[in-house]
Parts: sequence; structure tokens; C-alpha cells
Amino acid sequence: MSSREKLQQVIDTLLSPQGCPWDREQTPQSLVSYILEESHELAGAIRSGKTADIREELGDVAFLLLFVARLYEKQGEFSFNDALDACRAKMIRRHPHVFGDTVFDNLDAQLKAWEEIKRNEHADENREPTGLFHSLPESLPSLLKAYRIHSKAARVGFTWPEDEEVEQQVEAEWLEWLDASASGDRQAQEHELGDLLFSITELGRRKGIKADEALDLATRRFLKRFARMEVLAREQHKDFAALSLDEKDELWNIAKAEEKLLP
Repeated sequence: MSSREKLQQVIDTLLSPQGCPWDREQTPQSLVSYILEESHELAGAIRSGKTADIREELGDVAFLLLFVARLYEKQGEFSFNDALDACRAKMIRRHPHVFGDTVFDNLDAQLKAWEEIKRNEHADENREPTGLFHSLPESLPSLLKAYRIHSKAARVGFTWPEDEEVEQQVEAEWLEWLDASASGDRQAQEHELGDLLFSITELGRRKGIKADEALDLATRRFLKRFARMEVLAREQHKDFAALSLDEKDELWNIAKAEEKLLP
């Protein structure tokens, strides 16, 4: 028996009449929040590089996917194997340069073909015509969603031709933000801040940088430095919260300088 089959057996036991009351009450809809939470935990573990954490979180996500699939199977909809078979067929179909004779001149041509294949799939399945962003999940974190939107728009040629034009757009949005900030109009400030973040996301995308990942790195740097500041304050027998801003800035600069000494 494979590891997947053993885990499936555990799920079946949990869902049995003699199983867990909480598990038996779950529906695919009730498990959505848990799937999102565990997916974020997996992403965090991968970014941390801690193999043990990655293994644990990957297992948690796999458990939930098998759990949801079993619930749909009990409803007579489909099985987990059905989902895997459909995914396998889709991946083969969308990689004609690997599993067929198609040759793409560059990655951009390949990505455009991917979108075209998706549209053809919908047509073959007699689905209603959909827009470019139809498949974009509403639940995506905002910065990642902005990145996906820019990527998809670029594949159909709706983007600035040159990077310099994007930089100019960012500068223009920054000036509009300053005007909104000075106006005191809360709605205008929110609007312009959103436009600024959206433009910065595109600038990063064109440089091969995902804004959400860059922000995650920045927040982790901040947390690491802040924790070091607290340690430095304790070593000096000082109450960190009671320190003046100048004293806190001094500790911050020490923590930042220490980072540069690390290999």
C-alpha cells in the first residue's frame, strides 16, 4: 500500500460512522479556509528553507486535498484519481513543445500559446466564452493577483513597450499619491495608493521580481532586525519601549550593520 493509500485510509476512517464527529460534519466549502491557511503555511515553510517544516506542511496540504476529493466522491461527483487524470491530460495538452512536435521561438510565444490552448479547451467543452481573467482566483492575495493580472495582460500585448515607460508611470502615480495625501481625501488616498502599488508590481514583474515575495523578504528583514534591537536593549538593561526614537534608531543601525558582517 502506497503512502497516499495509507493516508486515504485514515481519511476514510475519520469519515466513517465510527470516525470523528468534526470531520464527518465537514463539507468542501467548510474546508476552503483551512486549505488557504495550510497553503500559506506551506509557502512560508518553503521560503524559510527548513526542510522539516516543508515536509510537514506539504503533508497537511495533501491531507486536505485528499479529504476534499473524497467528499466529492461520496457525492458521486468525481474521485481524486479522476482529478489527477484530468490534470495529466491538461498538462500534456498545454505542453505541445514537450509532448508533441511544436516548436516555440521563445518563452513569450510559449506563454501566449498556453493562453490560446486554454481558450480552445473552453470552446471544446462548450463553455460560455470567458474573458482573459476569468480563471483568476478571487482569493489570491492582492499583490500576487496584481502580478498575475499584469502577466496575463502582457501575454496579449497590453503592456508598456519599454521598462522606462513603466518607471515613468510609477513616478506619475507617486505624484498623484502626494497630491491625494495633501488633500486629506481618504478615498482618493486609497485610490492612488492602490494605483501606485499596481504600477510597482508591474515594474517588478518586468525585472523578474514578484512584489509579494519582495515584500515578504522586506518584512522578514524588519522582523529580524527588530528582534535584534530588543536583544541589544536587554543586554544594556534598558526597557526597549521606553527608549527614545533616537535611541531606537541607534539600535536599528547597529542591527543593520551586524547583518553586513554576516557571510
